[in-house]
Amino acid sequence: MSKEIYLDGNATTCVLPAAVDAAVQAMRDCFGNPSSTHATGLKAKAMMDIVRQCARRLLGVGAGRIMFNSGATEGIQTAVLSALCALRERRERGETTGGLLVYGATEHKAVPEALAHWNRLLGLGLELKKLPVDGDGRHDLAALRALAPQAAFVCTMAANNETGVVSDLPGIAAALDGSQALWMVDCVQGLGKLSLDLGHTRIDYAPFSGHKLYAPKGIGMLYVREGAPYTPLVMGGGQEAGLRSGTENMAGIAALGAVLAALEEGGTFRTPAELHGFREKLAASLRAALPGIVFNAPFEKALPTTLNFSVPGLSSKELLDVFDAANVRVSAGSACSASKAAPSYVLDAMGLPAWRSSSAVRMSFGPLASEEMINEACARIERCGKALRDAGLLDTPVSGASAPEGVLQLSLAGNHTWLLLDAPSHQCIAIDLQAELAERVDSLLRSHGYQLLARLSTRDGASWTADTASLAFGAQSLRRVALDADQQAYLLCSGDRVAYAFTGMAALRDLAGAVPADALLCTGREELNACCTSLRAEAQGGVAGADLSLDSVALARLLEAQPQAVLVDVRESYEQAACIPGGRAAQSVPLSRLAAFVPGWLGAAEQPPLVFFCRSGNRSAKAAQCMRRLGYRNAFSLGGGIALAAPGLALAA
Repeated sequence: MSKEIYLDGNATTCVLPAAVDAAVQAMRDCFGNPSSTHATGLKAKAMMDIVRQCARRLLGVGAGRIMFNSGATEGIQTAVLSALCALRERRERGETTGGLLVYGATEHKAVPEALAHWNRLLGLGLELKKLPVDGDGRHDLAALRALAPQAAFVCTMAANNETGVVSDLPGIAAALDGSQALWMVDCVQGLGKLSLDLGHTRIDYAPFSGHKLYAPKGIGMLYVREGAPYTPLVMGGGQEAGLRSGTENMAGIAALGAVLAALEEGGTFRTPAELHGFREKLAASLRAALPGIVFNAPFEKALPTTLNFSVPGLSSKELLDVFDAANVRVSAGSACSASKAAPSYVLDAMGLPAWRSSSAVRMSFGPLASEEMINEACARIERCGKALRDAGLLDTPVSGASAPEGVLQLSLAGNHTWLLLDAPSHQCIAIDLQAELAERVDSLLRSHGYQLLARLSTRDGASWTADTASLAFGAQSLRRVALDADQQAYLLCSGDRVAYAFTGMAALRDLAGAVPADALLCTGREELNACCTSLRAEAQGGVAGADLSLDSVALARLLEAQPQAVLVDVRESYEQAACIPGGRAAQSVPLSRLAAFVPGWLGAAEQPPLVFFCRSGNRSAKAAQCMRRLGYRNAFSLGGGIALAAPGLALAA
């Protein structure tokens, strides 16, 4: 397999080798409890004090306090609890506090969630107020000035995790001038990237997380300004001078100390000028590879390590899939929310068009990046662009790539659109074309020189305009069959044989007698069928199999026992084209084209094992389940996909 190019540094980073060594040394030689008074404990405490002093110097905390904790989420919780407990105490003394908990509209979700949680538990009944941002992602200072007199607590961030936009902290401080509000600044993305001199600001609380800058997960810090109110989140043995109880994570602190020492000493991390140069290289390659690309934050107002972009006509999932196939790791928006497949609330708050918010991709790297890595990333970005162009997804003429043909399935939000593509005549028939996919289909057809012969609906009989009972389509024909007053099916026939039936939302009971038992049913909705089925298969209940999913060990055994087995890559063609050559050969059958290959597999004299695989195992499981249901007993899926496959089982189309 090709070397991984990791460009998701805002989510997490690898661990600095010196940090690994420091953690190992702490576990091996400095394992004492720093609360103990014997020599072993004193040695551990001395190490911890050295790290704390380094952090104090780097962050310019002055008379403020630095305490170690598990990371930014704990730091945010502690800061919020401290501020809100102080507000309650002031209220009980009859002092004015303000009634607003103000947070930036682009804050990490941990902030408003913590505010709502503690506001409710403490019974304060304060109003949560979202501070708007402008189109560049910076806080609206005029709005903040208007809110400042009523603000009790204000939460902003040093730099945004999705866009990299750097906050105008001096401007925020000026807007709060004269306000009694406490102020927390999430500095997670700022460590090692921004100059921080916290002791000379009015910032009351600043959380940090080690794993964002080459330290392990589970270690972080919280800065508390001198005189700022403080309430411990964790009580117990009184560690951290009673500010955060619990035996300290000595290995994590030692590792964090190695990173902080590298920052202080210099020479380990790239200079700002080098980081700006790396971003420009990546941006140039993205512009060349992805026509129409739009960057969602102005570079001059963002960290040089973050690029957030959208490409017209491409979803974030498609971009992530093609980059992942090329072993380039990026993310869709925030890593904490990417699995939810929702539009970016950060870009929504900036007022960007919905298509940019819903299709955004974040590419981020850390200050340890090398020129060699950036150059290789640029080469793979351009490879991904070519793969997308050849697949007809960038609305540019395709040359040298074979035109798609046969039955093609496009799925969106659980609905299926079916395209019938006849390569010799370059004609296409679309069935149940979703409005959201119309532009995608137009681009695909234009890129490959296809003409749309008909656009049919299984819910609208008026879409059938042919004067005859059948519509000629290359060497085949398409027939319409009325199921009831509101539904019809379309039968794709080769001579007198019905090969496929496109049935929309029709239930199986509505198809009996209208569709041959062995015709492949191509439904209109995921819950009816993910790919295709047949009336005969449904009547027989398919072929169950607990052994459908194979891990890498089981796959190796199967390939050794049955060398005739066929590996089938169900990733889309652009993903397969983006792969770096290498690994065991596999047959290319994108899941969207599975229905076109099913008849050949089912009709073969011999049925060797088919092992489907994809990136994560989701699509391959659908393919294997489809074949099992149709009676192909030797269909399997590589569980966990390529992501979990053993290196010795590297797979390539």
